[in-house]
Amino acid sequence: MTVVDAPAKPCRLGTHRVLEPAGALPQAAWKLDATAIAYANEILCDVDALNVDSASFHQIAAACEHDERRVAAHVESIVRERGKQHNPVTGSGGMFVGRVRAIGAAIRERSELREGDRIASLVSLTLTPLRIDEVLRIDMATGRIWVRGTAVLFESGHYAVLPDDIPDDVALAVLDVAGAPAQVRRLASTGQTVAVLGADGKSGILACAEARAAVGPNGHVVGIAPSDQTPGARLLIDHGYVDHFVVADARNTLDVLAAIPDALPMLADVTINCVNVPGTELSSILCTRDEGTVYFFSMSTSFTAAALGAEGVGKDVTMIVGNGYAKGHAVIALQTLRDHPPIREYFSARFGSVPAR
Repeated sequence: MTVVDAPAKPCRLGTHRVLEPAGALPQAAWKLDATAIAYANEILCDVDALNVDSASFHQIAAACEHDERRVAAHVESIVRERGKQHNPVTGSGGMFVGRVRAIGAAIRERSELREGDRIASLVSLTLTPLRIDEVLRIDMATGRIWVRGTAVLFESGHYAVLPDDIPDDVALAVLDVAGAPAQVRRLASTGQTVAVLGADGKSGILACAEARAAVGPNGHVVGIAPSDQTPGARLLIDHGYVDHFVVADARNTLDVLAAIPDALPMLADVTINCVNVPGTELSSILCTRDEGTVYFFSMSTSFTAAALGAEGVGKDVTMIVGNGYAKGHAVIALQTLRDHPPIREYFSARFGSVPAR
């Protein structure tokens, strides 16, 4: 067994794993103890794969000139140095999928899990003690990294048991962005106009589907992305998930601004930013009516740029930090996939064919 008592009483938030700096919580810490043991209130998992978040993987791949071996070495270096997958440039991480090896004695009786269960983590890798023994392969198109390693979930950590009716790779792709559709369901309502930047990515597609359902036949959903010819864009257009699709790079605020009179004459009540690159804050704000809401799901967002940008253009909008967790978000995201066969087909084709190790 790999269940042990901690040297001191373990904290439900995982502070006993923080190596530096003193007093930090695991997400804010520079370095964690990733020793492959389960303290009394922890769950130790054997990790099969990492789903690095889109913003982080995009940055790492670009820095490594899209060379798979260099990407592998880069990720291994981060994890070795920090005891977690916490990209120091983007500040973001991702999630893992694996199998439960051991459950701490203090939580075993009240946990729904049993040793051997396959789960996906629903907390960021930026706060998850992680050890990589070997990178087995990388899918450069999806940001999936197959590894041999271990990870620790704290008592406060959330996870999802992988469903029986959806292939693991597809479920992992959906759970990686589960916060987006759940938050859209909260924010959008009947008759509203919703704009989604980065609409043709996986979070954007799920956000558009939830927006379409929320606003109903009298509402409007507008997708924005650099091309209307990507598979994701065609899915949204051909199956009516958007009423209007704007071809514009959200980093080019003037292009977005030029498209607004036709696409969003009354501006959006709710704007969802799902873009995986920096520099899209003002485009999101300018798409939104005064007293509307902007939800920055993207981990590439500069909240300084968003706050000062809104002030500079005189926009009174509510701006929401992209929280990857919302109550019931895993259930909502997977059900969104089940409820929309065209989207399920797209995700299965895009992610389900990725070969396992």
